[in-house]
Order: sequence, then structure tokens, then C-alpha cells
Amino acid sequence: MATSRIVIENCAIATVDAHDTEYASGHVVVADHRVESVGAGPAPAALEGVVRRVDGAGHLLTPGLVNTHHHFYQWITRGLATDHNLFDWLVALYPTWARIDEPMVRAAAGGSLAMMARGGVTTAMDHHYVFPRGSGDLSGAIIGAAARTGVRFTLARGSMDRGASDGGLPPDFAVESLDEALAATEETIDAHHDASFGAMTQIAVAPCSPFSVSTELLRQGAELARRKGVRLHTHGSETVEEEKFCKELFGMGPTDYFESTGWLGPDVWMAHCVHMNDSDVAAFARTGTGVAHCPSSNARLGAGIARVPDLLAAGVPVGLGVDGTASNEAGELHTELRNTLLVNRLGAHGERAMTARQALRLGTYGGAQVLGRAEEIGSIEPGKLADLVLWRMDTLAHASIADPVTALVLGAAAPVTLSLVNGRAVVEDNRLTTVDEDELARSTRDEARRLARIAADG
Repeated sequence: MATSRIVIENCAIATVDAHDTEYASGHVVVADHRVESVGAGPAPAALEGVVRRVDGAGHLLTPGLVNTHHHFYQWITRGLATDHNLFDWLVALYPTWARIDEPMVRAAAGGSLAMMARGGVTTAMDHHYVFPRGSGDLSGAIIGAAARTGVRFTLARGSMDRGASDGGLPPDFAVESLDEALAATEETIDAHHDASFGAMTQIAVAPCSPFSVSTELLRQGAELARRKGVRLHTHGSETVEEEKFCKELFGMGPTDYFESTGWLGPDVWMAHCVHMNDSDVAAFARTGTGVAHCPSSNARLGAGIARVPDLLAAGVPVGLGVDGTASNEAGELHTELRNTLLVNRLGAHGERAMTARQALRLGTYGGAQVLGRAEEIGSIEPGKLADLVLWRMDTLAHASIADPVTALVLGAAAPVTLSLVNGRAVVEDNRLTTVDEDELARSTRDEARRLARIAADG
């Protein structure tokens, strides 16, 4: 089969490779769905099979952003419980979330994915853990929405089996039994997980949190994931209330509890990890456990500031996450580049906490590490998948900022002129090419109103 090539040239390039190689003006050649070459200056004029040549003057080219933690269904409950901490927020919203059904989840996933994709995300994930009885094929609806949007995708098939009557936070009618959760998770893996290089859909095993799942679900979930060769994901050390809950119920903090159930390791990543002591950080480093850092959500819920500089210094893999849009209404990952830098500078390390380039690395290569895909995505290198974003930097918002990486991270949200996933354009001139944004807006509004009516009726 003849090779078709796309050439992007005359742009600044931040490769985010191991040496942080950058070009003030360079080129990338995409052959089919992989990066063929990257270098300084224009691409060779005599290349064969060029189907498109993009003049990137005034732009910055980066790897596509990688989102490592999200809850898509929350798109249709944004703007509620805006002045609550995590536990109070969950108690306020669980009764509404327990009424979701397949059309609602399909619309919410479409909205969440579209907002991320048009803001530079090329690999997304969804931690979905609410499966009301009779609600339909929610996993299929989410995976279908990702396929329509055209992004690379990991579904973290979540679960909850500790309802209010067992000391958990969710109402009893919002949880599954242990056997139901394990069986449904295994069925999802068997039906949808693709372990091959360049896979567009992968599945992870993802019981929700220490305060919504039983110890047995954690243990058997870890066994299932390792038997099937998939990754493990959950929430960890998000709030002081969670730490208190674990010590009262299990006699130990969250990290020790997770280790006792088999939930530390290089195939595991956890969301938030805000309240960690030195021993916890060392345990994550020793085991290779990853972290999804969600600065906007942590700030929205008043959870605290994660020790990201300390985690990175210890060698812990760290990526960025939007988190659910009911605790981060913007729903965009490129916002998190800026917020991770600013929030971490409010912590113990002050202005030395993080640089703009470290923030970009967290949002690209760091995310690829956390999802176990660093050999495929996260940097611009020959042989890697062509997941690339061309950011416009010559408008009023950015033109006077000399350094394009600083402009991207600290400036206003940059327009996306072109976003490629697997070499396929999913965004052109700041609009999605794969789905109708206006139709998505209508459907998410209608499903949000329908859910609100159902929840109000009890």
C-alpha cells in the first residue's frame, strides 16, 4: 500500500522527548498514522505521497494532550453544589446521578469528549462507576461517543458496592453487588479492550474509591485486572475526610490500605493524591504507581494542593486530569496546564515548584506514562503515533509573548488550528470535524433538563 504523507512545517515545535528538543522553526512529516520525521527548517520538497502540506507559520506544534482522569456523565450536572467539600458534594449529587440512563450518558460523553478534543486532547479517559439498574448499555454508549469524536480512549470501568447501609456514601440503589461489578467489568474488557500498538480503545479496572467499594471488590478487582492484562485506576488520598474514613474503618491511611489490597504497582494510577506524607510518596515511587493530578477540581472542592514537585522528584509518573465536569465546569485539559503551574506554586516550593515546560510535559508525556502508553504517544518522535496539535500563537492573545511554550501554558486558551489523532484531522480551525458541536449542545442541554426533572420527582 502506498504511503500517504502529511507535512506540517514553518512552526515552532516542542517535541517533549527525553531531551526536551525544541525547534524555533521546524517540520514534522506524518506517514499514514505515525510520525516519520521531525527536524529543523522546512520539510524536504521532494517527498512522495504528500496529500497535505500545512504552513504552520505563527503556530506551536506539540504532542496531543492526554487526559488521565474524568467522569463524562457529570457533563449534565454542571453548576450544582458549587460551595461544597468532596463528601458533601457527593452526598448532594449521588441521588441525581443514580437516575442516569443510556441516552443521558451518550449525550454527556459526547459533550465531554467534544470539549476536550477541541481544546487539544487527543487521548481521553473516562472513569464511569454509576450503573443504575435498567439504565442500558452505558459502557457501550461512552465507547461509541469516543469513536464518533475520533479520540484515542481508555474506559476505566468503575464500580461501587458499598452503599449507605454498609457505611458508604452512595445510596444503596446506586451500587452494584460484588459479583455483578466483577462480572460486568470482565465482560467490558472482553468486548472492548484492544491491547495492540496504536489501539483506539482500551479498558481499565476501576472500583471507585475506598469509601464506596468493599475491600473484597478492590482485591478481586486487582486480581481481575492482572489476569486480563489491563491497568487499574481509582481515587486515592483526595481529602482529609477520606484519610479519616480509612483510619477509622481500616486502621490505616489510604496508601497503606491500597497496598494491602494489591493496589500499588506500575500498572496502577490514582486520581488526586492530594494528602500524602513522605512515606506515601516513597511507596508510590517504589512501586511505580502513577498519579492523575487534577488541580482545578481539587481547588473547586477545597481539597488541597497535591505534592506534585515532590512526586516528580521521587520519580512518580504524573499526568493531568480534567476530573468530572461537575467539579470542573470548564471541561478542558489545556486549562490544567496553566492551573497546575499556578496551584503548585502556591505550595511549599513556591515559584520553584514547576516550569511551563514541566506543565506541558505533565499534560502530554506524563499522561502517556500514567496510561501505560509512553511508547506510543506523548512526544513527537519518529515511530510514534501521529497524535499532534497545532496551536495558533499569532493572535492578539499570544503574539507579544516571545516564548511559544510559555504562551501556551500561561496565556489565554490558544485556538487549535489542527489536531490529528492517528494522522486523522479531528479539529480544523478551532472546530470539530467529526461531530456537530451545535447538535451536541442541544442534546446535552435537553438531557440535563430531563435528568433534573426525574431527580426532582424522586
